[in-house]
Parts: sequence; structure tokens; C-alpha cells
Amino acid sequence: MKRIESLQNSLVKHWKKLSTTRKERDKFGEFLIEGFHLTEEALNKKDGIKGLIVREGTEIPDAWDIEGLTLYVVTAQIAKEIAETEHTQGIFAHCAQPEYSDSVQEQWQTLLLIDAVQDPGNVGTMIRTAAAAGIDAVVLGKGSADAYNPKTVRSAQGAHFQVPIVKGDLFDWVERLKGRDIPVYGTALYQSVPMYEAESKERFALIVGNEGSGVEPQLLEQTDQNLMVPLYGPAESLNVAVATGILLYSLVPKTGV
Repeated sequence: MKRIESLQNSLVKHWKKLSTTRKERDKFGEFLIEGFHLTEEALNKKDGIKGLIVREGTEIPDAWDIEGLTLYVVTAQIAKEIAETEHTQGIFAHCAQPEYSDSVQEQWQTLLLIDAVQDPGNVGTMIRTAAAAGIDAVVLGKGSADAYNPKTVRSAQGAHFQVPIVKGDLFDWVERLKGRDIPVYGTALYQSVPMYEAESKERFALIVGNEGSGVEPQLLEQTDQNLMVPLYGPAESLNVAVATGILLYSLVPKTGV
């Protein structure tokens, strides 16, 4: 156990930057999570935790296996400094962003590709939905919110530790997937078919797009089929995260569970 009392401590400054800047997260391949629930989820991938941070007076649940982990006890002032929430629970985990080799990526059979979705809450919700639907991986394309933004992480509710997330060029990914004979579905309001016309698949990729402009038109030209969620009421559109959930569950095989 290590105790830190100074706001000027180099680790404290690093944690603060991880919480507030994408540049720091990208540079070091790390991120900070906050709260009991997310920290407990992180413990399921214990080898990715670089350290646990606990505000003085905060008790760690007895059921948690923290053997071998570095534990930092910090003052209330430091906890407030690195917290992203207004009323912090006083517990954090300093984590490494997972990396996945090409050989691992070649094993993914079902994927969600996110094209320039900018709202962290929507991205986090889609990651959470992908995990719930049993999707093998999520690919974030250019212009999308950072997967490790604290708001994204909080919205995903621990799904970062349940489903692989990678960043990449979606055009390259579509080419790779089609080379493996994995059907690629786009989402569009026009030149598309209702989702129920697409059969459930053991292998597929779904591309969802920006809240305002949708999927990049040139990407839609590369898909095998483009789908839409029918609107039966007067609403003009669905929230992108809601639409993603409907589409994923329409495509995944029905197990009867």
C-alpha cells in the first residue's frame, strides 16, 4: 500500500490527465475508471489494472481479490481532483487499454462498426448493447467519441471489460470482413430494406453512423445490404444507440434462451 498526500505528485497529475484528456489516454494507452461497480468489473480483467486508488476512509469490499495489485490511498482532496463525477465514491482503477493482435481479430465473427458517432453517451451505450447481444468486437471509426472518455466508460457500465474495442479505418475493416465472407450491413433511411428482411446470421458486421448525417455514403456503397428500422409513428428518427440495439438483436441468431 502506498499513501499519496500531495496534489503535485506525478502520478496524481497523470491520473488527472487520464480523466480529462484524450491525448494522455492515447499517448500512454491507459485510462481511469471511477466507482465501485466499474472497478469490480475491471477486477474481472485483473491483469489490465495498473493500480487501485482509494480515498482514505473508503473500504474495499472483502469479496474483492486485490492480491498482487498496487493499492494507493489518497486524500479526499486528491480523490476530488481526479474524479469525473461530482459526488465520487472514492474508488478508482488505473487501467491499461487492451490491445488485440491480428490473429485475435481474425477470430471475430460478429462486429459492430461505429462511424463518427460523436456523443460519448451514445458510444458507451452501443458498447454495452454489443456486449449484451454477444457481439465479438466493436470497431470505432474516425470521428467517433473516445472509447475511454469517462462519460463513454460510465455509459458502457463495465462493457469495456466484456467486449473487445478497437479503433480503425472502417473502409479497411469492410474490405477485410468481405475478404472473410462476412456479410456487412449498413444502416440508411434510403436505398435500404426493413431490418426484418435480413435473416439472422452466425457471422455479420453492422455499420451504424453519425447522429446527424448517418453512415458515410461511400461506406454504404461497400456493404452487402443496407437496413432501416421502420418508423410507425410520427417521429422522424431514432436515437442511434436505440436503433443499434434493435438492429443487433434482429441480426444475432435467436438461441431461445
